[in-house]
Amino acid sequence: MDLTGEQADILNMVKDLSTNEIAPRAAHYDRTEEFPAENIKKMAKLGLMGILIPREYDGAGLDSVTYAMIIEEISKACASTGAIASVHNSLAPCMIEKWGTDEQKEKYIPPMARGEVIGSFAATEPNAGTDLGSMKATAVLDGDDYIINGAKTFITAGPRTKTSIVFALTDPEKGFRGISAFIAESSYKGFEVGSILEKMGIRASETSELIFTDMPVPKGNLLGKEGEGFKIALSSIDGGRIGISAQAVGIAQASLEQSISYAKERVQFGKPIARLQGIQWMVAEMATKIEASRLLTVNAAHLKDKGVRFGKEAAMAKLFSSETAVFCTNKAIQIHGGYGYMRDRVVERLYRDAKITEIYEGTSEAQKLVIASNILR
Repeated sequence: MDLTGEQADILNMVKDLSTNEIAPRAAHYDRTEEFPAENIKKMAKLGLMGILIPREYDGAGLDSVTYAMIIEEISKACASTGAIASVHNSLAPCMIEKWGTDEQKEKYIPPMARGEVIGSFAATEPNAGTDLGSMKATAVLDGDDYIINGAKTFITAGPRTKTSIVFALTDPEKGFRGISAFIAESSYKGFEVGSILEKMGIRASETSELIFTDMPVPKGNLLGKEGEGFKIALSSIDGGRIGISAQAVGIAQASLEQSISYAKERVQFGKPIARLQGIQWMVAEMATKIEASRLLTVNAAHLKDKGVRFGKEAAMAKLFSSETAVFCTNKAIQIHGGYGYMRDRVVERLYRDAKITEIYEGTSEAQKLVIASNILR
């Protein structure tokens, strides 16, 4: 893929950060489940916490294609850091930039773009994941405030968030058409971080519950209009899927590079296993699927930059890339044999990290529904 001079410079900067700063700490963060605060600080200094945000709001003002390549590179080094960067960059600040008032944009976007504040997306509930229409959280207008009650789960960087886009029912009778979106601050009374969830992979991203008990949110913090929450969520998730697709490509690429290195060094039957046809076929399949995944991701990002519909393409990219990540990390374990099953090997961590990409921002099954609905309508 041809890069512009600016893209090449940016990617070289990100590769340097990922190789020298992020990758060496990845195993530590995975083992301890410690939030990678140092990674986030270093990324913020380089403008990587506001990649898609216009410069007028202190963002980098970059395009979606460059964003996807950045997330891939970071995720190749540390999938937990990649998850945080993807969710923060593509959801909360972008949602406010697209749907917010001038006052909301000026107040909330710059601190997130500078990396001073971590943003979060609070829609999922214990019984409302893909089916947001089953949401139970409510928001009742009382004078100048909406009073929000409910609980959210699977919130990336939940304990660190300062600004959260919270979805709640303003008209429960209307189901998903009665969902509205709000900008909530963690300092609000009744805003509470619940349990920090223990996960199989991306262990350092501090996924948690958020609990809202009679939380007053100023009427001016309604994002968009009442009843537009479902539309706001879906429009944002399409962009989010590009980030997760890029994350999956990064994980898959890391597993391929680890496999190539090991296959050249590991000697069996008097020769490196890289010379064995069985290993060569696995590497060939991995490389082909990764290249296809990368192209699908870039295509979806390109369409987004053009301002045309890209939901189908984002779903295709996310579906294929996530399945590629799982396939490639599985093959990487196989190439490493018994050593790949050991905790001190990078591929063991990559194998655990890959699975979530088939689940969050819509499961693979949900992506197929999106793709089919676009083709068959």
